Amino acid sequence: MAIQNNRLTKEQYEANFADIHPPFENKTAAQVEASRCLFCYDAPCTKSCPTHIDVPKFIKQIVTDNVKGSAHTIFTSNIMGAGCSKVCPVEKLCEGSCVFNLLDEPPIPIAKLQRYSTEKAMENNWQLFERKNSVGKKVAVVGAGPAGLSCAHVLSREGIDVTIYEKESKGGGLMTYGIAAYKVTPQFCEDEVNYITSIGGIEIKYNHELGKDITLSQLKKEFDAVYLGIGVGVARQLDIPGEKLEGVVDAIKFIYNIRANGYPSVPVGDKVAVIGMGMTAIDAATQAKRLGAKQVTMVYRRTEKEKPCTQHELDIAMLDGCEVIWLAAPQKIKGSGGKVKQLVCSVMKLGDPDASGRRSPVDTGETFTLDVDMVIKAAGQVPFEKLIKKSRLDNKNGKIVINENCATSIKGVFAGGDAVNGGKEVVDAVQAGKDGAKAILKYLAP
Repeated sequence: MAIQNNRLTKEQYEANFADIHPPFENKTAAQVEASRCLFCYDAPCTKSCPTHIDVPKFIKQIVTDNVKGSAHTIFTSNIMGAGCSKVCPVEKLCEGSCVFNLLDEPPIPIAKLQRYSTEKAMENNWQLFERKNSVGKKVAVVGAGPAGLSCAHVLSREGIDVTIYEKESKGGGLMTYGIAAYKVTPQFCEDEVNYITSIGGIEIKYNHELGKDITLSQLKKEFDAVYLGIGVGVARQLDIPGEKLEGVVDAIKFIYNIRANGYPSVPVGDKVAVIGMGMTAIDAATQAKRLGAKQVTMVYRRTEKEKPCTQHELDIAMLDGCEVIWLAAPQKIKGSGGKVKQLVCSVMKLGDPDASGRRSPVDTGETFTLDVDMVIKAAGQVPFEKLIKKSRLDNKNGKIVINENCATSIKGVFAGGDAVNGGKEVVDAVQAGKDGAKAILKYLAP
């Protein structure tokens, strides 16, 4: 067994990481599906979308061949509607709420139709919004992820001059660095950021990290308001023996390297264990398999019923050949010569519900051992607690505390997205950015 990179041919990598949700082949195909929509009054699909996209309206516009109008309807509510059409867990949001589910018929393919309109807009560089004249106000946005970009776009439309500070060399945040490459390509993410900023009035300063290259106090002095959309990204540690052995990696870093450095350069083992069952764990497991791992085993301490990922995501992993062991928790990692060789797991059973309402796993005292040469930790992410406390922001275990107006404990500083809620969907971050922009506009109003 060995951890190595460049396992596959160029053609194999391209096939393994091809678009998992291909678009409509032509206009007719899109219009046929769009015409199935019942255009419900008080549509449940719209109500289930965190950004409240008027789904019946944009679908009706596709039916009438008004694609530009359709894209405008989507982007008015969600400027990252193109990316969200690829990564949103629509089976539990808009498509999951479609009335056709009650009729035992396939739901309207809302995400695919949304992709149809928004990608047309991006491909043709349709400028669907006009920026108002500058009002002489400046806002700093920290983080060029979904929350930050959404906030910046709304502010720019109203004539606010925005400077985004991004610690990475590219924008997009989670979209660019934290999601499986077969869902969104790095090129798509770059194109989406460029499309959003093409409205004007938005400058992105890359390789500028809060707490290192810039400080909150500095931004407060130089700008009329500050919006923090820094997300989360610190991997939760397992705190078990052997965690520092060679071959034990964080899922966040593993996915980041795939996105930043390309498929051939990322090493993967023959027998890989993935700890966790969230979306990040699924992305890590499926990509390990697609990089050439012979066996990938996912280990989760609860049962399938309590899994945090969607069934759709789990199906992707299963179809890729990943195996799952339920009711198992990592106890220790054994190695030889400094390299990981085995994962020892405790057999669990479910006890009483925990604070979240899910039944808590209880150790039975039994164990089993997996022969592995790589362990990917995907037990969740935690906020940038040290950074938040150093910035003297009120927080709860590292999560920034805000009021109903998205304002933090420091006057003129606002926040939203994963940095506040601890980690939700991309679409939730987009809405948080909109809410933050609305609050900042109110704050800056004469």
